Parts: sequence; C-alpha cells; structure tokens
Amino acid sequence: MRLVLSRAALPILMVLGLALPALAQGEATRAPLSVAWKTGAEAEAIEQRIEALLAQMTLAEKVGQLHLTGRGDSFKPEWVAEGRTGVLMNFTQPREVRAVQAQLARSRLRIPLLFGLDAINGFATYFPQPLGQAATFNARLMEVSAYWAAREARAVGVNWTFAPMVDITRDARWGRVMEGAGEDVHLGVISAAARVAGYHRGGLATSAKHFIGYGEAEAGRDYNSVWIPLSKLWDIHIPPFRAAIEAGAFTVMTSLSAMNGIPSSADRAMMTDTLKVKLGLRGFIVSDFESIKEMLAHGVGADGPEVVRKAMLAGVDVDMMAGLYDRHLADEVRAGRVPQSAVDDAVRRVLRVKFHMGLFEAEPDHPAMAVAQLALPEARAAALEVAREAIILLKNDQILPLGRQTRSVAVIGGLATHQEDWQYSDNAGLPRIRPATLPAELTRFLAPNVRVTAERGLATHCSLAPGNTAAALRAAHAADVVVVMLGEDCEQYGEGTSRAHLELPAPQKALLDELIATRKPVIVIMHTARPFVLTGFVDRVKAVLQTFHLGTEGRTALAEVMTGRVNPSGKLPMTFPRATGQVPIYYDQLPTGRPRLTNARYESGYLDEKIEPLFPFGFGLTYSRFTLDRLALDATSLPLTGTIAGTVRLANGAGPAGQEVVQVYVRQRVGSRSRPVRQLKFFEKVAVAAGGEASVAFRIPVQALGFHDDQGRYSVEPGLYDVFVGTDSRASLTATVTVTAP
Repeated sequence: MRLVLSRAALPILMVLGLALPALAQGEATRAPLSVAWKTGAEAEAIEQRIEALLAQMTLAEKVGQLHLTGRGDSFKPEWVAEGRTGVLMNFTQPREVRAVQAQLARSRLRIPLLFGLDAINGFATYFPQPLGQAATFNARLMEVSAYWAAREARAVGVNWTFAPMVDITRDARWGRVMEGAGEDVHLGVISAAARVAGYHRGGLATSAKHFIGYGEAEAGRDYNSVWIPLSKLWDIHIPPFRAAIEAGAFTVMTSLSAMNGIPSSADRAMMTDTLKVKLGLRGFIVSDFESIKEMLAHGVGADGPEVVRKAMLAGVDVDMMAGLYDRHLADEVRAGRVPQSAVDDAVRRVLRVKFHMGLFEAEPDHPAMAVAQLALPEARAAALEVAREAIILLKNDQILPLGRQTRSVAVIGGLATHQEDWQYSDNAGLPRIRPATLPAELTRFLAPNVRVTAERGLATHCSLAPGNTAAALRAAHAADVVVVMLGEDCEQYGEGTSRAHLELPAPQKALLDELIATRKPVIVIMHTARPFVLTGFVDRVKAVLQTFHLGTEGRTALAEVMTGRVNPSGKLPMTFPRATGQVPIYYDQLPTGRPRLTNARYESGYLDEKIEPLFPFGFGLTYSRFTLDRLALDATSLPLTGTIAGTVRLANGAGPAGQEVVQVYVRQRVGSRSRPVRQLKFFEKVAVAAGGEASVAFRIPVQALGFHDDQGRYSVEPGLYDVFVGTDSRASLTATVTVTAP
C-alpha cells in the first residue's frame, strides 16, 4: 500500500483514506457504535448544548467530571450518583458496567460516563502487539487490529481506550517499546493515524500517549527523565501526535516523565501552548496514572494543593487515579488560586468528547449481549491475517519452509506448547480463547507421515527456570529438525520492565546451547516484546524467526509460515543491536566528522564490537528472491512546492508468490545543520506473483523533507537530496534531486 508522509499537504487521515483499500472479504461491516468528531451545524449545536449544561453545573459537579477513578477497593459507586466522578477506568465485566450506569440514573444531571481501558492489542481476541503490527508495514492491518480491539471492548461497555501509544523509541531496554511502532517517525505517523481510525470505527474514543518524549527515557529506564531539544522534539516526537490528532483522536495522555526538568503534567508550554493551541486538540488532556501526585516526588510542588494548581494551570484537564482534583481543586478555585475559567474550559472539553461520541443519546449497555460479540470468527480471521504479516524471517539457511525430506520435528519450549497467550492488557476474567499450540498446528499442516514431538524443556512457559532438559534433548536427538521457541518471561515486558541486558535468560541460553550441540538443524523462534541481542547464537542455527507476541492466532500463523503455506513478509520496526552496549541504536542517526571507515582508533566506533547493527531497520527475508532495479525519477530538479516522483521495478525472480516492502529514503546532502544520514519517507507493500514483476511508483512532497530549528520553526532548504530505494534501511539504489529556491 502506498503511504506518503507529507507535513504540509493533506492531513494524515486523508492520506490514509486514499491509501487504505477496501476491507478484506468476510470482515464484519462497520460497527454502528463508531465514533467521530462531528462537523458543521451539528458541531455548533453541540457547543450550545455544552454551554447550557455547563451553566447548570455546580462547582462540585464540574470537579467530578475531572476526577478519573477506577475499579478497586477505593471506588465507591455512590460517587457516580453524587456527580463526584464522570470518568472511570478498568471496568471490564458487563454487569459491573451496567451497575455503575444504574448509579448514573440517580445523579442530578445524568451526564454519561467514560469507561477507559488499556485495550492495546485486543480484548478477547488478541492481535500482535503494536510493535508487531508495525512489523507488517501494512496500515490496513494496523487499522483492522485496532478496530477489533475496540469492537470487543465496546461490547462490554468500555467506550474509551488509553491507546494508541505513539511514542517514538530507539532504546530496546525500555519495556514499553511493545506498545508503539518503534524507532521511525514515518512508520510511527502511519501507525498512529491508522490505529486511531480503527479504534474509532470500532466504537472507542482514543487517547494518544504519552505527551511528550516518554520513549526517550535516559538509560531506557521507565519513568526516568528525558532531555530533548526543541528541534528534535518537533522532528521526531511530535509528528505521531500530530497525525493522531489529525486522524481525530479525542484525548491525549501526559507522560510520566519530566522533560528538560519539567514534569509533563506541569508543563504549560507543552500541554496548552503546543498540544491544545498549535496541534489543535479539541478534546481533553488526561494525566497518566497518578502523575499529578508524582509531581511531589519530582520536586515541583510541596503539597497536594500546589501540584493540583500547577497541573490545572498547565492544561491537564482530568486527574487519573491520584484523587487530588477531587480533594483540592474546588478549594483552590474558591481561594482564587485557580480561575473558574480554567475549570470551565477543562469541563467543556470533557463534555465535548461525550457529546461528540453520542453518549448522551446512547442506550445503556446490555450485559447479556456482550459475550456473544467476543471472539467472533471474523475477529479470529483478522487476527490470523495480521499475525501472518507480522512474522519476520531474520535468517534462513535453506531450511524453511520445512520440506518433503523432513520426517520428524521436535518442538521445544513452553512458549510453543502453552495454550494461554497472556497479554499486558489482559481483560480481567472474561472468557478467553485458548490458542492452538505450535506442535498441534505443525502436525495439522505437515504431511501425515511427519512425526511432531513436543517438550517444554523449561520449568514453565515463562521460561526463567530450568526444566526437564533431558527429555528435550532426547526429542531433539530423535528428530530431523529442532524448533525451539524462546523469549521473555510473562512479567518481563510492558510498563516498568526496563532491562540492562537484552540477551536470553540464562536457562534458555543453556537449553539452546545444548540443542545446538546435538548437531541437528535448529530453527529459533524469538517470542519477545522488544529487540533482543541474538549475536550469541544467530550464526550457529539454521533459521531465526522474530515475533512480537503474535496473539490468539499466532501459533497457527507460525505453522503456516514454517510449512510454506504463507510467505513471510514482516519487517523490523526497530534496529536489532549486536550488543546491548550499542543501544540506543537507530538507522536515521546524524553523521559524524569521523565516520567508521578503516576501523582506525580515531574513528567513531567501538574497540570491542562492530558499529553496524546485527539486523537493520526495515529488514526481513521472504521465501522469494526479490530484486529492485530500473529506478527512474520523473524530474531531477524541483521547486520547494514540488513532489519527488519516480518508479522502480520489483521482480520476483525465484520462489513463490510473495510480498516485499519497497522503501524509499531521502538525505539532504548539505544543509544549514547536520541532517540524518537517511530518513524513510515512503514505503509500499507489494504483492508479486512467482516469476512476475511490478512497477512501483512513489511520490514524496518536497515539503516533507524539512526540519525544525531550535525555536521550533519548520523549513525546507534548497540543495541536493539523495534518494535511496531498497528493501531495508541499507537501500542502495540511488538517485539525486536538486531542490531549487523560489
């Protein structure tokens, strides 16, 4: 699919509207609960309704709309009847949602509730984690994933999600990389817009997070401080938020970190001046979990009233779970330290979201209908489609797909045999699908005479302790091919799971070493939530498949790929390092005055490791032999208002039909400041028949080639620009364009 990033042309949602093909056959029709911002006379009427309702509200009722509380021991249902809260979170049981809604009927003004949840990559049907969705390089599949997560969550009464996470991150030590699209701005922009569109189509309002810079925490340590110059902020971190807002995001969540010494929830320059004014957020800003309270630990407030005052004046409209607006905001208003107008603006934004979502007219949710709408065949079919394209083939030494000569396969590892695919956003007890195991699916797809055996080899599927290694080795010795599925412990990914080491846990490494020592061909499946260091074994095994938690249908997709029913097409959304010491590592780095050319001491590099990554951004193999040639540009001299347009031939010279991602990178050769060595500006996933070819056209607006200065001003400079075309960030087909001054 053709996806073009243009900062100055059409809004991102319009770009996606042109780029997204029709929904796959068999996918359910548009959900009747889809949400979107209203326009024209309808929007004007809503503003009048907001003002009329605001005039009826007491100060206590206004504060209640800004008090986000949630399911747990401290929650009191009567708060809803009293108008003391209008925003809730973590209710996933339909009967509990209905019970809370019954309390709403007893309230004075009956202002409908928002029910929020981290519906990150599914609810009952799980899709690949967002990082895995980004690995598809397919915006339609990103949108479909969000749609089904939303549709299922909406069925139980949830109407707001704390997603998408659009933080750009280049540091795999940070546990939350799994929630985003990885290191690249262009891919991040496409992902942000697609996921917002999908969530809204499925009936959930969105909350783009975390504003701003959260993904650049120092040392990859969650909640740590970040230091980002304004130019970098606007070039790298703000574009996905801009895309989410242009796609219609209803709300934005603050970061838990402090940027340049100011906690996000106290940063008026970012929250109000940038997010609300410059980026045009129409809805409200919600703090992250207790982030207003955490301003005390940051050292920018002495007590609750002070941090409440700072957060409200910064522009944070809703207090998540800290309870400080509930306790102190009304007193701050009465004392004159917070103007009534600030509270009114915050309440107005919350009401605006509720009106535009149609909540005032919506019927109460019906618990009995909820379960029947979960894990539908259409949802599982969509999850399988996404999982297929999320699998990344990193190495294949003529062993995959498993051929006719294979008579027996030993599948090792609890991650392959366990029937529960626990996710970071687990749905708290509703009936769950039990995914098929990899051995069972390989048995289904391999020839009837192929014997498939399975041994866990480790104590549990979470894989942190040794298990019955002897049984695993016996199975390996008796097999023609060994498949071992390794990865992270169940609690080693997501929020608060930063790591100093990106290698396999010791028990897994020891098991893998022993399997390799059998001298049987070994295929490794990495089942992780972040890039790992694979250097210790990649040269000693026959094949490596990378997955970012593929979800409910993941084992089926893996078996299809391994048996050749599906040709892999996933690409890395993050660079894979050779060693943890290279992190943060990313392809669009700035050049250095002493590049690594001859491995001399006084060149930029390492004494004990190569500077190059193990696998570059955008990398991924297929079973086809794709080649690119015949790069041609329509014009080699363009004005600042022009568009780089060209074509390249993609040929499938050997192997089956497949898909390849054509990637176009651009570099400004000489500028007023040092520019990245290359930046992705276009990609298209193209299907080509066996022996066939395709002409791939690309268009990149010249206005997408600029940068921001230290005051945040955007400019595009005349001069020479290099164009690189390839199938990963090492793209080697080149052309040159001259951008001329007016």
